[in-house]
Amino acid sequence: MHDLIEFLEANSALVIANPAAFATFAVLFGGGGFLVGRYLLTERIANLESRIARRDEEITELKAKRKDPQQAAPMVPIVGTVPIGPPSRSNPVRQAPAKDLARPLGYRAIGNGRR
Repeated sequence: MHDLIEFLEANSALVIANPAAFATFAVLFGGGGFLVGRYLLTERIANLESRIARRDEEITELKAKRKDPQQAAPMVPIVGTVPIGPPSRSNPVRQAPAKDLARPLGYRAIGNGRR
């Protein structure tokens, strides 16, 4: 910006001598730059508007599914399942795994010889 001010100060005599030519070129170059920028950004603006419209459609579909009273049953039965693995912060309930699951694979229970 400082360079522009210095340029105008250095050429102020020329600008004062021909103000019509200076104004004409200023309008032509400013308007031309605006039109080129508008042309180049039109595709990007249209793309963003279509993405917004598609997101709005997806949101309305998801809201309609959520309000649907006849939702399908889950593919995996939830009743009677037991969580395995270490407890997480989201599920702090810790349940001990069954004894068969706690033993290593191939382990056989051998008694101490007493009956």
